[in-house]
Amino acid sequence: MKTWRMIVDVAACEDCNNCCLACKDEHVDNEWPGYSRPQPRHGQRWIDVQRTERGQFPLIDVAYRPVMCMQCADAPCVKASEGAIKRRPDGIVLIDPVKAKGKQGLVKSCPYHQIWWNEAEQIPQKCTLCAHLLDQGWKQPRCAQACPTGALRIEHLDDDEMKLRVETDHLECLHPEYKTVPHVYYRNMYRYTSCFIAGSVSVTRDGNTDCAVGVGVRLLTGEKPIASAVTDAFGDFKFDRLASGNNYAVEIAMPGGNCKTLSIANLKESKNIGIVEI
Repeated sequence: MKTWRMIVDVAACEDCNNCCLACKDEHVDNEWPGYSRPQPRHGQRWIDVQRTERGQFPLIDVAYRPVMCMQCADAPCVKASEGAIKRRPDGIVLIDPVKAKGKQGLVKSCPYHQIWWNEAEQIPQKCTLCAHLLDQGWKQPRCAQACPTGALRIEHLDDDEMKLRVETDHLECLHPEYKTVPHVYYRNMYRYTSCFIAGSVSVTRDGNTDCAVGVGVRLLTGEKPIASAVTDAFGDFKFDRLASGNNYAVEIAMPGGNCKTLSIANLKESKNIGIVEI
């Protein structure tokens, strides 16, 4: 059976927050009977754009990761709700605003921290995936419709189709260790979770220092090369998608066949090794 799946491209998100504004526009001061009570103007972010910074000046990288209700197939909130939260056959998880009245404990049932407490209404609330619009024939919820870069999109797929999409687009889920079978998938998650090693290479000729263009650089673990790069027009290079906690070595090919090697022990965060002169 086809169910709704949200696909988020971390590399495409620019933190414009159009998704958040569209969500507020749709739900603040608006009640959608059978779906949700009005969202408070302040204090809730049904789609929360998280931010991280990697590296050090001037070689840094900033990434943004929108997080919302994961529409889990094995949702802990549904189990804890005693019928106040249900998962529809199309995969959308909805909180019944009448049955959930006064059940503040349901806020803690979500391991992703995506259920919010509405003090005025005395109900827990979360993203509904704009189910009231999808049921009217809309193809996208308001957040995806308002995204200018295509970082958010929704697909109506069965399990086999989704499995193929995961393989071809290299998708992954947030916190798979929770084993909730989320229906929100992320592309380019490495921008948020992995480390990189970057640096610049310079060369001095006739007393003038300039960017070293086209210099070969290799990344090694132990004596095993795992990646290679060539410095760009600014003399910069970068190795991304690296696991933290490992030991690495950066080998820079010198003119005339000589090499300069820099060791990086127990990489804990993305690192700019600075300017290496050859």
